[in-house]
Parts: sequence; C-alpha cells; structure tokens
Amino acid sequence: MKRPLRLRLVLRDLAAGSAFGAMAVSGQLPLWALGLFLGALVLALCDVRLVARHSRLSALGLLVAAVLLGLQLTSGAMNAVVAACSFAGLIAAQRMLSTPDAAAEGQTHLTGLLMVAGGAALSGDMTYALCLIAFGVLASLSLALGVVEAAVPDGEPVPVRAVMRPLSAGLAFAVAGAVAFFVLFPRLNWAMVGPRSAPGLGAVSSAGYSNTVRLGGAGTIKGNPRVVLRATLTPDPERDALDAYWVGRTYDTFDGMEWANVVGAKQTERQITLRPASDTLLHQRIELLPAYGARTLIALEMPSRLGNAMAHTPTGTRSSPVQLQGGGEVRFTIAAPSYTYEAYSLPPDARTGMSAGLVQAERDQLLAVPEHLDPRVARLAAQVLQGEKEPLAAARKLAAFLQRDYAYTLEQAGTPEDPLADFLFVRKAGHCEHFATALTLMLRTQGIGARLATGFYGGTRVDGGYLVRAGDAHAWTHVLVPGRGFVTVDATPPSNRTSQGSVLLEKLLAFYEAVEARWRNSVVDYSFRDQFELASALVRPPRRPAGSPANEAPSRLPPPRAWVTAAVVAFVVWRAARFASRWTGRAPTLEATRFLDRVDALLQRAHVPRMEQETLEDLTTRLAREGHPLALALTPLTRRYLEARFGGRALREGEAEHLLATLRRALDAEAARRAAKPAGQAGPTARAS
Repeated sequence: MKRPLRLRLVLRDLAAGSAFGAMAVSGQLPLWALGLFLGALVLALCDVRLVARHSRLSALGLLVAAVLLGLQLTSGAMNAVVAACSFAGLIAAQRMLSTPDAAAEGQTHLTGLLMVAGGAALSGDMTYALCLIAFGVLASLSLALGVVEAAVPDGEPVPVRAVMRPLSAGLAFAVAGAVAFFVLFPRLNWAMVGPRSAPGLGAVSSAGYSNTVRLGGAGTIKGNPRVVLRATLTPDPERDALDAYWVGRTYDTFDGMEWANVVGAKQTERQITLRPASDTLLHQRIELLPAYGARTLIALEMPSRLGNAMAHTPTGTRSSPVQLQGGGEVRFTIAAPSYTYEAYSLPPDARTGMSAGLVQAERDQLLAVPEHLDPRVARLAAQVLQGEKEPLAAARKLAAFLQRDYAYTLEQAGTPEDPLADFLFVRKAGHCEHFATALTLMLRTQGIGARLATGFYGGTRVDGGYLVRAGDAHAWTHVLVPGRGFVTVDATPPSNRTSQGSVLLEKLLAFYEAVEARWRNSVVDYSFRDQFELASALVRPPRRPAGSPANEAPSRLPPPRAWVTAAVVAFVVWRAARFASRWTGRAPTLEATRFLDRVDALLQRAHVPRMEQETLEDLTTRLAREGHPLALALTPLTRRYLEARFGGRALREGEAEHLLATLRRALDAEAARRAAKPAGQAGPTARAS
C-alpha cells in the first residue's frame, strides 16, 4: 500500500484539534476528556499510531467510555450535549491514532464536523469562530490533498507546491460562497438545547461581592481588566464613557473593621420593586458574564424594578426568580455562571422619597458609629464643616476635603487595628473603600444619616452597548437628604473611580470585546430581521442631507448602492447560469468521459484483463508495477484524462485522437508479440490474469 502523504495527515490531525477546540473553549468539557484528546493529538502529530496495533482494545475502551458517560447522563451529573461532545472527542482521538487508511480519514473528518456542531451548541463566542475557521481551512486542504494523492501513480512525488495555489483559490471561493449563503439564506431561529455560557475572556470570578466589606488590604480588584457586565440602555446616552454608578447593595453597620447589614430574604418574586417608579425610567438589558462570579443583580442608581432573569446554567438556560435581601440587595435564586435580566432605574435627578419609608430603627442605624471610634474623626469632621448642617452640602464639603488632602493608592500593606484612623491620620492614602468609609462615618458623627454603597462605576461604549470591568468595582456614600431620599456623594478622586489596570491591556481587551460584539451581532444573533434590514438598506433612498431645502423634491432614482448591488447580483447570476449550463449541457457527454469510454472500448477489444471494479488509474498503476509494455502508453493517457476530468485542463483539439492512436499502436504491438510467442510461453499479460 502507498504510504500516505505526511502533510495531509498533519493537516487532518490539526483540523480535528481545531474542531475539538471549538468545544473546549466553552470550558464545559471534563478535564479527563481534554487530557485524553490532547495526548492523542500530540501522538498523532508525532506519527505514533498506537491504535493501529491495539484496535480491539481501543474499541473496548470506547465502549466503556460510552457506558460511563451514559451513567453520568442518566444520573443528571452531565448535560446531554456535553456528554455527546466528550464522546465525539474520544472517537476523533481513536481515529487519529489508528491506521491512516481511507476509512479512518473519512471518519476523522466526519467526527470533526460533529465536534464543530457540538461547539456551536456549547459556545457561540469569537474564540469558537476562530476554531471553526481553522477547522474549515485545514480539513479542506487535507481532503483536497487526498484527492491529488490518489491520482498520482505509485513512485511519483505528489506535486504539493503546484496544487497549493489552485487549492487555496478554490478554498477562498468556497469561504466566500459560505458567507454569501449565510447572509442570504432565510434565518431559522430556535432555542439551543445545550448550555450556553455568556462569552467573554475568562471565567474567573472577580466581582468581589460578599455579605461584608472589610476595610484594609490591597485593592487588587481595581487592576482586573475582565469584563463582568454588558448592558444595553434605553434611552441610549450615546456617550463613549458613562459617568454612572451601578449599585449592587448597601451597608449600614460598621464595627470599626468591616461593614455589614442584616441579611435575610424578604420576598422572592419574578420581579422585585425597590422604589416607586416615575414617569421616565432608564431601561437596562444586562448580561452578567462568567467573570462576574456573584448572584447579586446590578443596576444603575437608583434601581426601581429588577427581574425577568434568565440563568445560563451548565444544564441549560432557564428562568430564575429573584430574592430581596437586606441592604436593598436583589439576588438570583439559581446559581449559574452567567445571567441576563432587565432593570429599570430612576433618572439621576429624580426624588426617590425613600426617607419617608424608613422606620426609626433604620434611621438610627444610619447614624450609628463604632463604640470605640477614634474621637479625632468627629473633631476633624466638625473642623472641615465649620457648622454646615445641610446634609448634601455637608457631604460635598467633606468629599472635596478628602479628595484634596488625601491620596489614592492600592498599596495597603498590613491590617491596622483601626483602619479608619490609620487612613485619616497616619497614611493619609487609601482606595475607594477608605474614602467612602471616612465620608460616611464623618457624616454620622455630625448627626447626618449615611450608608456605604458598593457596585461599579463607569462603563465603556462598545457596539451600541456598554461594558463594565472588574476593575470598575467601587464603593461610595449614600447621604440621606430630607425630601429627596438617598443621594450619591463620592469622596474618591474622580480619576481613580474606574479601573486602575494597565491602559495597554485594557485597550487590547476593548478591541477584542469590540470585535467579539460585532461577531455576536453579525453572526450569533443574526436573524431574519437583520436580513430584511440589510436588503432594505441596499434599496432605501438616502436620507435628505442636513441643511437641504425642505421643498427640494427627492430623487426618484434608486440610490447608487442599489445600482451597485444590482450589478453584483446580475454578474453572480450570469456566472452561475454559465456554470450551470456548462455542467447540465455537457454532463452526459463530457469530453473527458467520452475519452475514457473510448479507451475502455479499445482495452476491451484487445482483451486486456482487468480486475473487478478496477479503474483506469488502478490498471495503469498495476501494469507499471508489473513492468508491462502497455504501461508506457497508458501512463500519459491516464494523466491527461485526470487533468481533463478533475484538473480543469481540457483536452486540446486533436489531442484525444493522438493519445488513442498511440494506445492502438501499443495494443497492436502487444498483440503481435503475443502471436509470435510459442504456445507454451506466457507473457506478462497472461501472468497478470
């Protein structure tokens, strides 16, 4: 048997690896499946085919793996799509390590297609797209080289360099056709049966939410560039960067070291109303990514209503009720890597009226200070305020003082016994929790109610929505203002409220997120509505330019883009018609096929023996191996037939007759030699039979 082309096998194995990567990027495959496939891929690339010597043992291993996966599936420990993807990876690994014959080739590529389909069910992010493209390119090149290799007679080198250029051109044409098919083919939307984690770089939990906020330590989260939240706002502020606070929960009890609140479920509903709505509300469609890592709902201040939540769990997407906790925190009742939900918030200038709904115990808690609070805190607050008693004015005065006289830093080595006094009178530097705690406690010492709020600050605009990073985590102060309710006052210097990570890294991640958002909008969420809008945009008359006269009559001619589109469509239709007419008109009597029929007729009349189902290529290869004289005439004839039939090099005028005449002379010469031999001798042809 002819040894397979090494390059083709490498391309095949890399294509299978890319298909497996399309599933692995979801992060939902078990570790043992990842380890087994990666080990098999390394062995295959090193041309170590273990299964070729232990085929029965490997088949038994696949059977055992199928039984174990079935048990996990029936017990509910594994999702059906994850189980199917894991088993597909095992089959691909077994086929890559088996004897590289035609059956293994086809099965490996077929399993690759199944793995790509499984990856689409597990994940739809841009990393999957890269794996999909890599699989398509590598598998196509491997299959094409297989066709070329089969057409080359034994002993002759495969012209890899000569065929790579036309193969690459054909591959580019195929990709363009696939893109056009995707764009133009009517959309069919359905709910995916598999689990779908929200995309994003990494899934490391980094929101930092807990039932308490402990003062002190380094603010490491401020340097984390991971995107934790995506939001679409209505009405859209259309700003590159939001100057907004995303609140998650508040704290009203400080013991000198940490903030806490009364934790307990008050109600569980599909929607939670925190405060009365106004005539105008800010609507938010929010997606919490796996990097968020918490169950607290986030919304723009001041949230009025939260709900309609969907939890994207490892076993699928399902609706999640939400639960109201202490401190105004709303939590998902279902634990999941990612969530989507809706929120409505009051506009920034709205009067919440929350002060009227507070009971006396809650008002007292907003004034409580630790039992052993350093007395210098109250004296410093009184010195700065100089008699100012109006809550909002006093809070802003203290915030300006802290921003002016204190430095922002994330380096906080050690944990002092009194972190607030250490910040105010020793280090005079800290991060947002120090500034917010100082402002809140200084207000309380002057009889002004205040509490600590935590969440995120800011938001970067990307493709019509806003991204919030883990480094945007923030703490600030809510001041209780009579008649207005709680008002946000932030003592942290404005330049230090957002992420404090590397600017270069944030720009790179922002570029990635922008491309990924475009991928999600243009591919993952591409729908029939998008097709309709695309078609409408091509033929819709252009908008009237700003400043043009109102009485100017609009042009009745289609816009230039409509003419261009029509020309492109006409050209494509013309080329497709020519291609179809060439194949439909000549398919029954293709010149190369007619040429082959005439060759077969000559060989049959000359009684050249052929094995059952033996093609012309196989016959030529066999005769060349046996040293038969007819091989000299059949080899160039066979090569020209393959070129004319599959290589796009049509037979020139008179070339077929010349090749057939050469074959006739060779057959006549062979017949004469057989007739001249004594009856007892057997020539090569007789031996071949």
